[in-house]
Amino acid sequence: MSEVEVDTIVKKNITRMNKLQKRLRHNVGSAIADYNMIEDGDRVMCCLSGGKDSYTMLDILLNLQQRAPIKFEIVVVNLDQKQPGFPEHVLPAYLDELGVAYHILEKDTYSIVKEKIPEGKTTCSLCSRLRRGTLYGFAQHIGATKIALGHHRDDIIETLFLNMFFAGKQKAMPPKLLSDDGANIVIRPLAYCREKDIQEYSTLKSFPIIPCNLCGSQENLKRGAVKDMLQMWDKQHPGRLETIFTAMQNTSPSQGVDREQFDFVSLKRNPDVVNTGDVADADLPAFDFVDISNNGHINLDISNRIDVVATFKP
Repeated sequence: MSEVEVDTIVKKNITRMNKLQKRLRHNVGSAIADYNMIEDGDRVMCCLSGGKDSYTMLDILLNLQQRAPIKFEIVVVNLDQKQPGFPEHVLPAYLDELGVAYHILEKDTYSIVKEKIPEGKTTCSLCSRLRRGTLYGFAQHIGATKIALGHHRDDIIETLFLNMFFAGKQKAMPPKLLSDDGANIVIRPLAYCREKDIQEYSTLKSFPIIPCNLCGSQENLKRGAVKDMLQMWDKQHPGRLETIFTAMQNTSPSQGVDREQFDFVSLKRNPDVVNTGDVADADLPAFDFVDISNNGHINLDISNRIDVVATFKP
């Protein structure tokens, strides 16, 4: 390949990377504004795992920090869970080059997970609980006012379907969460970002990715099956994932079946209101009920419709 061809590829990659950064920055900024994730004077503990998502989150937050109208501090924290072969030098070298404040924590959660979880079973749940407990405690130790995690839009949608399919719950990952004890606020700045944008951006930025050999490499995980389903939908029906996420932002408890979210038991009709029909039906022609009984369908032909149906009691 000639120098001219190489130069052309490099320029195209730079242009593409800048476009992706602009899109990601816009999405992160919108999520932060919509959910009031970061406020003036916040100390944000940015959890860096070494994966594409957390690298991208840190990169975009550092970029926004320089442009934001408010002042906030970023402290990076990585938890070394003592997985065999974990490259301990990678993250410190990367963070030293960035010049950002950071802490590397060491806690052997790997041994605990391997001891408690039978071989072949999913380790993700226990691993995440142990990691979360350690990070929550350290956040209070350093006075962090927010804990930033790298979950993106696809993670949120996947979690919704995982809970629907396997737990019988309509529950996902909120962009902003108060911990059960009320001591920590967790934020997910990538909540509006697509995983495929993050993946491409991470590749173009050449982040030093550290693979997860404890849980990420396990096969036949339920999350993997749901991810495959959603990726198929995204390929066959472009825009479907966007619609699903929008639907998650537009819930109507009164139109559901959850008795905890809406008081169906106490619903009473108002006898003083004149019954004029459903507002939604105001512009529809009256149905020809005779045609329904005779032909099995509704005839909307305005010349054949009827406005009043006589009733008969035997």
